[in-house]
Amino acid sequence: MATKTRFAIPTLVSAFALLAVAAHAADDVTKPADSNNPDNTLAPIIVTAQKRSEDVQSVPISISVIGSEQLEQMHATQLSDYVNYLPGVQMITSGTPGLGAVAMRGISPLGSNATVSTYIDETPLGSSSFYARSAGNVLDLLPYDVESFQALRGPQGTLWGAGALGGVIQYVTRQPDLDQFSMRVGGDVFGLDGSGGLGVGARASLNAPLIPGQLGLSVSLARQNTPGYIDNHRTGESDQNSFSQTAGRVALRWKATDDLTISLAAIKQKIDGDNNANVALDPLTLQPIYGKRYNNNYVPEPTTRDLDYFTATVNWDAGFADFVSATSYSQTIQRGVQDATMTYGVLFPAFGQPAPGLSDFRLKLNLYKVTQEFRLASKSDDRFEWLVGTFYTNETSRNYQRASAEKFDGTPIPGLDPLALAQLPSSYKEYALFGNVTWKFNDKFDIGAGLRWARNEQEFTQISSGSILPTTITPGSSAETVRTWSVGPRWHLTPDTMLYARVATGYQPGGPNVVLPGVPATVGADTLTNYEFGLKTSLIDHRLILDAAVFNIDWKKIQVSASNNVATYLVNGGTANSKGLEFSALYTPVNGLRLGLNGAYTDAKLTENVPAVGGLDGDRLPFIPKWSGSATADYSFPLSGSWTMRVGGGLRYVGDSYTMVNHSPLALPMDSYAAVDLNADIANDRWTVRFFVKNATNKNVYVSLSPIQNGGTGAISQVSGTPLQPRIVGVGFDLKL
Repeated sequence: MATKTRFAIPTLVSAFALLAVAAHAADDVTKPADSNNPDNTLAPIIVTAQKRSEDVQSVPISISVIGSEQLEQMHATQLSDYVNYLPGVQMITSGTPGLGAVAMRGISPLGSNATVSTYIDETPLGSSSFYARSAGNVLDLLPYDVESFQALRGPQGTLWGAGALGGVIQYVTRQPDLDQFSMRVGGDVFGLDGSGGLGVGARASLNAPLIPGQLGLSVSLARQNTPGYIDNHRTGESDQNSFSQTAGRVALRWKATDDLTISLAAIKQKIDGDNNANVALDPLTLQPIYGKRYNNNYVPEPTTRDLDYFTATVNWDAGFADFVSATSYSQTIQRGVQDATMTYGVLFPAFGQPAPGLSDFRLKLNLYKVTQEFRLASKSDDRFEWLVGTFYTNETSRNYQRASAEKFDGTPIPGLDPLALAQLPSSYKEYALFGNVTWKFNDKFDIGAGLRWARNEQEFTQISSGSILPTTITPGSSAETVRTWSVGPRWHLTPDTMLYARVATGYQPGGPNVVLPGVPATVGADTLTNYEFGLKTSLIDHRLILDAAVFNIDWKKIQVSASNNVATYLVNGGTANSKGLEFSALYTPVNGLRLGLNGAYTDAKLTENVPAVGGLDGDRLPFIPKWSGSATADYSFPLSGSWTMRVGGGLRYVGDSYTMVNHSPLALPMDSYAAVDLNADIANDRWTVRFFVKNATNKNVYVSLSPIQNGGTGAISQVSGTPLQPRIVGVGFDLKL
């Protein structure tokens, strides 16, 4: 495809191509101790990392779990509030919930596909295709109806499927109680340093046994408004990056017989952001141009994200085995605007205009996804355990993009507006068969192995027009088959100590490329192999829990974004290696006191040159710090009567990194930082009053940097920096009715 000018319009693959992708970790290994337990031992927590219910300490996978109570104590309303408390997990954020990416074990996205898969209970959410830009979108659920948040580190392709290169994040929701009626209401008020407004949150939940012991209903609703703290130097607008989050959930659980349970659920979520949290920085010094919380946008940059999610799950005890059917339908609608004035508006004189003007880049992403999984698993007490399953997904996405050309008074420029129009409708279908077996040689030693066969078929149409793009309608398609596998021996040295080894593979689907001269028609799946050795142990009468793992990952055929001065496309470019260490510890030395420590060392580098992104052998992978970690402390003690008090705090540390591989001309250095969070509550059987402070020292550092390039020369004219959210001080309550 030829353009009408020599200027690049990188809009044909990446949605938001102008936007760079951009305290209680003690619960990492177990549930908190019960304050009523005289022994104050650490109770086990059950996870389904291997698609069956197991104690997290017996699963040969590196797993972190944060419970709902801890999420509420932290006032955690978005992933960026708590992922840095998990070892080996990084968050790349734009400052607005729903926009960003998650990386695990150094496997960060270099293209348009996410490298971490997201699940709600039994079913995946988000796109498997790079045309729906999964790398730039994350799920941020308000925690009021979340039972736990779980992170599975390392590739999980055998049981969890496509996209689980670096790992899986899973939201486990609360299920209706079939016996007890309950109601709960709550609210928060909080302030942000530098903001002229207050944040307000409200929430309510209801659980009702419609037929006691057989049929139960739960309903929840939550709303939060967060004020902005970024001012616009050019327009004089204050606090322009405010956003709101609204979420509701309805769940129905029917225990039809002692052996058959059917669960239905629906989730509705809406996120509205007035502007992104960006500060204008000098490209040479990376210092604020107008002040530490000022940008100079010419046009507003609002974003909206709407999610409708429906699921049906059937659990049947067939006697010899357990059967699960998990069905879901989701619809995700995203809208966004990016200021492109400094990229394209400055070039208008080159198109025959008397002066520069305004330009914005508008994105509309629609994703419609259906999934179906069937599983049959043997009983867990069998000497030979087995699990077999099938999976199917059908995704349809609509990707609409528009770059405008306007005068500074906002009127369109005749003959030039729109600069570019692009539509990329696409479809993705996947069929998969998978299985897993475990042979228990004796009570101390067993070996597990798994295999997955998956085939995906994709179609898309490239539609372009505008004053500087040709008018084209070009179809594309692809089909590929991928196999993933895992092998893992497990040694139970004692009833409380386990050693394990794991070799596992993962993949990220390829697909049809944009149609351009000299560009490959398709991009293949990238794959990786993870070698891991771990230890899980419980000591001092279950008062001390230790987890540790070392890993080495080989990543091949990496999908990377490239540009040929006409458009952005994807190629399979190069290899990389990530190796490191993760550990977590939880200790209860005395009744009521919990101490937690988590850490990770990650050395993630290219192992050969990648010309498509200017990367050289040895370059660090983007947004991956070598060192990260956290420490937490939490103390609960009784007050008078039925009242108790809890005080807690956490320190999170993120080391330095780069926004792109080191030798890329777009690579920018990211400073290390440490932030402190504090929280406390007073509670009895009905009331809980909470106090929270996030970023207590008001640390000012940028957690994401995005270069703004001149669309003609490619020179970086300015950098947008997303600051760590400034200090938040708030109070909240919850009342059980």
